[in-house]
Amino acid sequence: MANRFLRPNLVRRFSTVSPVGPPTTVIPEIISFDHQPKPDVDLDLSDQSRLFASVPISNLIRSTAVLHATAIGPMVDIGSWLMSSKLMETTFTRDLVLGIVKGTFYEHFCAGEDATAAARRVSSVYESTGLKGMLVYGVEHAEDGAACDENIQKFIETVEAAKTLPTSHLSSVVVKITAICPMDVLKRVSDLLRWQYKNPNFKLPWKLNSFPVFSSLSPLYHTTTEPEPLTVEEERELEKAHERLKSVCQRCQESNVPLLIDAEDTILQPAIDYMAYWSAIMYNSDKDRPIVYNTIQAYLKDAGERMHLALRESEKMKVPIGFKLVRGAYMSSEAKLADSLGHKSPVHDTIQDTHDCYNECMSFLMEKASNGSGIAVILATHNTDSGKLGARKASELGIDKENGKIEFAQLYGMSDALSFGLKRAGFNVSKYMPYGPVDTAVPYLIRRAYENRGMMSTGALDRQLMRKELKRRLMGW
Repeated sequence: MANRFLRPNLVRRFSTVSPVGPPTTVIPEIISFDHQPKPDVDLDLSDQSRLFASVPISNLIRSTAVLHATAIGPMVDIGSWLMSSKLMETTFTRDLVLGIVKGTFYEHFCAGEDATAAARRVSSVYESTGLKGMLVYGVEHAEDGAACDENIQKFIETVEAAKTLPTSHLSSVVVKITAICPMDVLKRVSDLLRWQYKNPNFKLPWKLNSFPVFSSLSPLYHTTTEPEPLTVEEERELEKAHERLKSVCQRCQESNVPLLIDAEDTILQPAIDYMAYWSAIMYNSDKDRPIVYNTIQAYLKDAGERMHLALRESEKMKVPIGFKLVRGAYMSSEAKLADSLGHKSPVHDTIQDTHDCYNECMSFLMEKASNGSGIAVILATHNTDSGKLGARKASELGIDKENGKIEFAQLYGMSDALSFGLKRAGFNVSKYMPYGPVDTAVPYLIRRAYENRGMMSTGALDRQLMRKELKRRLMGW
């Protein structure tokens, strides 16, 4: 069956954004893929002995225990309550709990407490499995400039640690804009960008050259009245954030290390996209392939349109562009905020719509990357159907699996069966590997636990296959 970019409900006019004047409309190109998969795609996720052959039995035991623990809903709820309770304010309880967490969940989902330890973990994972690493300092939010200054030093340390690794071991480093620009400034910038999109004559004197960050489907309900201009202090903080981002981009460019910019929820995402695309224009322009990648969240209804608009503008400007394609991680908070403001959630109405959007964006980006254009894409997915579709699509298109323009990625400690299967099929595959002190990693660990919560969760296939492989080894089969 033909797989077409843009479902019927998404085949509509795209709005192109200009700094001045109202949006203009164009009809998007719709690309059809009618080729049959070639027979050489090897993505067998059923043979656990082949998939987990490189995993020591000690790691199998720990991973099986951790993933089964996170599948028990009440245990996850109790653990989450405990980590945020007043019990953690006593030194004895805090040390005891964090000690247990460090030897179990932290060891499974995180790469180490500092950049040096994380780099060693990247090397050990690559040498034992062939999977590359994406290094990321695990801090997520900063409320003031002092915290941002501390965080940028950690991100720079990440790049320095990455430089010590062979290029074959490392995929990229990751930066979170929310950690290097105060949250209130990001909200203010997003408000002003939304207002300018609704009122093109609205002037933003501080605005730098960027790609479009909105489409006709983008949620604009966060900003209902004209925002006040940035204060002198807010403009100063925004400029400092630009300088922080430039400092890490410059180091990545000099070292030829790709930099991925993570996504957040829609109340902040316009400012993040604006900064990501501004830095892409500055640091990708003189490269054959991108250094700076932005993240597209396919669970958003406007994801396909925004991706298409940014890509079209990058082609017009002859700037290579990189995308990390994910499904998204803020469904609950998006729904609550939209409901509180009297609007529908910006997230797709059904999980199938999200799957369709992801697969269609993936197919479109793979087609573009295969025709020699300056696009690179990281397909970050835990969904086995998407992994299999991506593998078939690469075979259909005759994509060179080793050229680095297309790779797959999963979180460290999750979807290992898919990672190993894709690697065995010849693809570049990376693990997203956060590091940092155990106490700062707690919010990240809680999210991972909730993702694996329930017997039908993301980790169900891994749990099943790991249990079978553990039984096989212990029984000596």
